[in-house]
Amino acid sequence: MARWTLGDIPWDRFDPSKVDPDLLAIAKAASLVERNGGDYATYLCSVFADDPELQPVARAWGQEEVQHGMALGRWARMADPSYDFEGAFARFAEVIRLPLDARASVRGSRAGELVARCMVEVGTSSYYTALADRCEEPVLQAICRRIAADELRHYKLFYTYLDRYLAREGLGFWGRLRVAAGRIGESEDDELAFAFHAANANDRPYDRKRANRAYARRAYALYRRPHVERGLAMVFKAIGLNPRGRLHRLATALAWAYISTRARRLAQAA
Repeated sequence: MARWTLGDIPWDRFDPSKVDPDLLAIAKAASLVERNGGDYATYLCSVFADDPELQPVARAWGQEEVQHGMALGRWARMADPSYDFEGAFARFAEVIRLPLDARASVRGSRAGELVARCMVEVGTSSYYTALADRCEEPVLQAICRRIAADELRHYKLFYTYLDRYLAREGLGFWGRLRVAAGRIGESEDDELAFAFHAANANDRPYDRKRANRAYARRAYALYRRPHVERGLAMVFKAIGLNPRGRLHRLATALAWAYISTRARRLAQAA
């Protein structure tokens, strides 16, 4: 069951004068990805079909993800009354499909699946924290704070099950690293690019490169070094490394250099 509801959002505090068009565009895209959480829950229940403890957890997680999408979609309609949230989601769901009847994880093992889920929750927790820190519109900020807290809780939940499945399946460090790196690399796959297109491009044909750049330019600009440092600590923990050691500090410096440089180049290109 969700720990907050749409009724807990302070909708009456909405301030149209503080809506940032760039943040509106990525919030629209996020509303579609989050709204698709029900399908992800179905996929997880299929992969973990013989785990009666994880099944209800996955379904509750999916419900919370859908609620995130509904909250973001409602805010986006307030900020832009022309936004057809349900129509955009229908376009998105028609293209972005999951293997709902899968009997095995696409990650090669169920421990690998849970590593991938942890990576997703790292990314979303960092993303919504950065978005909340960046935005000035009170309602969007309140939504993003709640979502970020949910995603951090989801990370801890999936990490608990990861610990159990590591003991059962023995997925080693290099296997965890491979899954984690692969899932992080997928952050620039068609899901986010097409979500941005479906939410913002109206009737224009889908151009993956253009949509990816448009989304990335806005998303990368949100981050500050503390967001990267905290996110990498969570990644290190999930793959079995010390989240507070020298290697983490080096990785943070390299990741922040990459993100800040890419954000600057995308802004210049735009």
